[in-house]
Amino acid sequence: MRVAIISDLHDNLTNLEKFLSWAKNHQVKKLLILGDTGSTATIKVIAANFTRPIFLILGNADYPNVNLLKKFTHLKIYHNLAKLNIAHKKIVLTHHPKDAKNLAATNQYNFIFYGHNHKPWIEQINKTILANPGTLAGMFTKATFAVWDTTTNKLELKILELI
Repeated sequence: MRVAIISDLHDNLTNLEKFLSWAKNHQVKKLLILGDTGSTATIKVIAANFTRPIFLILGNADYPNVNLLKKFTHLKIYHNLAKLNIAHKKIVLTHHPKDAKNLAATNQYNFIFYGHNHKPWIEQINKTILANPGTLAGMFTKATFAVWDTTTNKLELKILELI
C-alpha cells in the first residue's frame, strides 16, 4: 500500500492539483498531512478530491473551521500530535521538528513524520525513521512530498517538478 505524506502546502492550489493527480495515478491509499495546509477551503479541496483516509495535523498556520469539514468522514483532524497504527507500524504525526526529535529518542515508534521547517529530510534514530516531506508549496526549497510503500517499507522523497 502507498501512503503519501505532505506538509506546508500554504494554500498553493497549483501544486496541490499536481500532487493529487499523481496520488490518484499511483494508487495512494492514505494521505498524511503534517500541518500548514492553509485555509478551510484548501482542506475542502483535498478532502473532496482524495476520498480515501486522510490524517491531518494542524500546524501553526492552520485555523480551519472544523465544523465546515465534518461532512468529510474520511478526514481526521488532530491538534499537535497523532499516534496511528498503519500496516502494523507505530506512526506519529506532528508539525514541529523538536517534538519529532524528542519522540524519536524514546525509541517507541517506527516512523515519525514532521513538517514546519520546509526541509525534506529522512534519518534513522535507533529503530525510528524520522522524516520531513518538505514543503509541497515550494517555499524556500523545491516543492517536495514523501511516499511510503508499506509492502517494501521503503520511504522516499519526491520532487514535485520531476513527477
